Amino acid sequence: MRAPPTSREDARRGPIHRPPGQPENRAERWRGQIPFPQPQTWTRTPRTGPGGPRPHRPRSRPAHRGCRRRVLAGHPAAGDGRPGGRRRGRPGRLDPYARSLSLPLGVAVAVAEVVPVSLGVALHLALRLAPPPSTIAIPATGPGTFVTAQADGTTVGTGSRVRRYKVLVEEGIDVRPSAAAAEIADVLADDRGWTRDGTNSFRLVSSGSYDFVVKIATPGTVDQICGAAGLLTRGEVNCSVGTDVVVNLKRWVLGSPEFDGPIHEYRALIVNHEVGHRIGHGHETCPGAGRPAPAMMQQIKGLKGCVANAWPYDEDGAYLGGPSVP
Repeated sequence: MRAPPTSREDARRGPIHRPPGQPENRAERWRGQIPFPQPQTWTRTPRTGPGGPRPHRPRSRPAHRGCRRRVLAGHPAAGDGRPGGRRRGRPGRLDPYARSLSLPLGVAVAVAEVVPVSLGVALHLALRLAPPPSTIAIPATGPGTFVTAQADGTTVGTGSRVRRYKVLVEEGIDVRPSAAAAEIADVLADDRGWTRDGTNSFRLVSSGSYDFVVKIATPGTVDQICGAAGLLTRGEVNCSVGTDVVVNLKRWVLGSPEFDGPIHEYRALIVNHEVGHRIGHGHETCPGAGRPAPAMMQQIKGLKGCVANAWPYDEDGAYLGGPSVP
């Protein structure tokens, strides 16, 4: 019979402590120890001393530990191939994915410390409640010069009164004029929009005469344009001045805390409200608790019991208005 093999690894592992009644298996008889000890059955040698031995509780690695290290150390795909690696040449910097989760993760850790829930549940709640990170930067101000969106001459609506309009975007901001013009055209073409009145239709132009122009600008530029007409926007709201519909980039990107809906719906409210002024509509207020807020209501200042709404007409063509206000 051959002698059982020995190795430096066997010597390092040390003796086996088997609970009473635990039979040895074939690997232990041959090698002198089990090659893969199981934490739930094998225990360490009980401590001796004051207080007597303490029972051993097998440790389990928290499921969130790897996730947390991934967030704090950086996304592996953005690193150098190592798990949780950072970008080469930029030590200490997080990639955009990690930065977008850093705030919700901090909130989740704080919640998990005071509420009896797992960190995974707390992180899920934090991600649901936290506003999504914006991918468009919002400079405080810009150069005040604009780029005009190109037009193909398409008219939306069947009304006899054709409103010609331009779309301008301030230089230096991360909004493509063509994309903004397409989104505005979709709003104006919607059956719930101003074309439903049967009178107005709209045509995007890039040159020549026009009835109004939609300008998307930084908060500082909005304050300058609107302030020249005596309107106080404080870098927060939009305005309508002469033939200019001036849209604050902050509202275009972030929406409004009073509007509970997707950002494209709030952009529809911006367009419908300001274009409504251009075709002769004034401000309106809430017609009653629980009813849709009029598109001509200044919803950013409060809903007064109404439900947020972006459109002047409903699906059946009924006008969603309210009492006129000065």
